[in-house]
Amino acid sequence: MKRILTGKEREVFELLIDNYDTREIARILNISEKTVRNHISNVICKLGVKGRAQAVVELIRCHELSI
Repeated sequence: MKRILTGKEREVFELLIDNYDTREIARILNISEKTVRNHISNVICKLGVKGRAQAVVELIRCHELSI
């Protein structure tokens, strides 16, 4: 099965699931907040959903992430 997420996108979404905000994710991953937002936007676009919450639900449904 082809993976949807890149490694960094996976890290970002795993931290989102753990309830970290954009600033905290940027600090933890040592990337800019803009880069975090870009990763999130890229995933939302790939999935064709409207927001972060929908993206998380879809990624769990597709077995890309687990909670």
